[in-house]
Parts: sequence; structure tokens; C-alpha cells
Amino acid sequence: MQNFDYKIATRVIFGKGRENEVGKHVSKYSKKVLIHYGGDYLKEYGILDRITKSLEQNNIEYVILDGVVPNPRLSLVKEGIKICKEQNINFILAIGGGSAIDSSKAIAMGVEYDGDVWDFYTGKATPKKALKVGVVLTIPGSGSEMSESSIITNEEENLKCGIDTEIIMPEFAILNPEMCYTIPPYLLSCGIADTLTHLFERYFTPTKNVVITDYMIEGAMKALLEIGPKLKKDPKNYDYCAEFMWIATIAHNGTMDVGRASDWGSHRIEHEISALYDITHGGGMAIIYPAWMKYVKDQDIDRFNQLATRVFGVTNSDKEEASNEGIQCVEEFFKSLGLKTTLTEANIPLDRFEEMAKKAVGEAGFVGRFKQLEEKDIIEVLNIAK
Repeated sequence: MQNFDYKIATRVIFGKGRENEVGKHVSKYSKKVLIHYGGDYLKEYGILDRITKSLEQNNIEYVILDGVVPNPRLSLVKEGIKICKEQNINFILAIGGGSAIDSSKAIAMGVEYDGDVWDFYTGKATPKKALKVGVVLTIPGSGSEMSESSIITNEEENLKCGIDTEIIMPEFAILNPEMCYTIPPYLLSCGIADTLTHLFERYFTPTKNVVITDYMIEGAMKALLEIGPKLKKDPKNYDYCAEFMWIATIAHNGTMDVGRASDWGSHRIEHEISALYDITHGGGMAIIYPAWMKYVKDQDIDRFNQLATRVFGVTNSDKEEASNEGIQCVEEFFKSLGLKTTLTEANIPLDRFEEMAKKAVGEAGFVGRFKQLEEKDIIEVLNIAK
């Protein structure tokens, strides 16, 4: 196990109707906020009305900036920064899933910076401070509600980049499982897939002697594999929604990767696909992750065998064959969610692999820790995913 620092800074407010308390929690930080979200469903289902009512009851002024889309855009972030600076807003309230939350985090950093907020995402600058952010989660999967991560798409440059810094960890996250009732079926499938790959990224580690977190990750995977299909069949079952919402949160809040190196190579590859072709991230991961697994399997066949036997119940005594069966189980699970598992099925063009690989590795020249992938390796993963 590696040395580690571990800090969970976000207060979780979990359960039925808890969004009605948002004004009380915001009032600890500000009397004027930017509400940031995307999607007509918030108005359609009365979610926005409940939130604004709570703010008003606590004498909190608010300005609304909607328009967030999957793979959140830099242009909207800059609009939010401009609004906050002009109207002296010092708190951001994100309503939605990962896109709204990541965009809110970007705005929070940009308000406190005199330069271009994109500098933080390209590594040209390091953020020193940010506005406080609160979250009302409506679409689980990204884990951004308790993470130090933000990923933004620069639509002018067809680039999707991320930053990790604890200064953007939300102050609070309100998780009402009833919010899952509003999720469209495809986005629900993408959220389940995204959550599973977050667990995979921690699981496939070069770090040895991490028994406790191995079992924790495996337990979360098995719970998700059990709950996911049930939730798809019965999407308004409160108990299933509650289980999924919490699994998605703890999968990406740092709990599962203490003392171990995570990989993230497959995520970097997918970011280049969604930057160019605007596929929802979880849908892209359902394509890339099985391909990545097939390419890197021999790096640590024992770990792949462990996944297959402990999580998927494979009984084959041959490690190679068991590992292949485990990968097949992953692919079949994504298919059972109604997701595509090849680029061709998803209508993704196959003619820009070199460009994607070059952007994925960036100046470092590689991605990943379980197995470092250079440009040529990424091209092979993409070819497997065809």
C-alpha cells in the first residue's frame, strides 16, 4: 500500500425531499448565488421550483444560468464567470449531473482568476482559490458531487481536458434518490456504465498489497451489477435508486483508491472521442473499456483472473480463459444496458485514431498507470474497439 492523504470535504445530505433544505445550507455561505443547470426536466418535474422556493424562504437572491449539455462547454463556463463577476455572486449552486457540476466548478475557479480559466485545464496555471460550490444531484454516475475533478470541453479546439484540485470539492451535495425517477433511460444506462468504469480504474492498479480496497471495490462492483439491471426494469423503485446513487458517489470520492495508484488511461482515450463526436461519456466508456481490457490483460493476468472469479463468478481454472470470460462479462453487461460496445455500432468515424492518440497522451507522451500507453498503444485500443 502507498502513502496517502485522505480528505472528504463534502457534506452529504441524503434522502427523500432533501432538496427542500437547500436554502438552509446555502445560507451558511452566501446571500446571492448562481444556479447552474441544463435540461427542461428540472422545470417539468418541479425540481427548479422547489429549489428556488427554498432559496427565497432563506432570503437568498439567485441568478439562473442554464444551457449545460453533456461534455460541458468552455463557452458557457466563460459566460458564467462573466455573470458572477458583474453581479458580485460568490456561490455556485449546481443542479444536475456531472456536466452541470463540472461546469460549476470551472466557473468557481474562473471567477477568482484574472486570466483564461482554460489555463487550469491545460496545465498552464494552477488555481489558488475558487468560489464555494454546492450540488443538488439529479443524474448519478459521474461522482463529481464529491470529487476534486472537473472536465470541460473546449469546443473551438475539439479538446476535452480535466483538472483535479481539492479547492473545487463541493461544500455539500444533496442526494434525493427520487431524482432518479426523471432520468431518461439512455442517460441512466450511461450513469451505470460510468460508475462501473470508475471502479475499474481504481481496481486495475500496479500497487501491490491493497487487499482492503480490493474487497471494497469488488463489493461495490457486485452491488452495482445486481442493482443496475433491477433499476433499469423498475426505474422508479426508491430503494434501487438509493443504492445506485450512493454507489455512484463513493465510486469517485476517493474512498476506493486510498493507498493505490489508479489508471485513468481509458478515460483519457474516451475524452478524445467525446470531444470530437459528442457521445455521452458513459456511452463512450462502454466502448473503450472492454477494448482497453483486451489490450492490457497480459500486464497482470492474475488481477484480471481475480476480477473474473470474485466479481463475475467465473469458475474456469485456466487464468487466461477465465480472464477472457470476465472481459466478455463486462461487455455483455454494457450490452444488457442497451449501450453500444463498438465504435461502428455508435456511428463513430474510424479515420482520426492518430489524432485522438496524439491528443490523449499530450506532453507526457503516455496515459495510464496499470500499463502506460503511448500513441501506438492507444491506436491499437481504438482498433480493437472498431
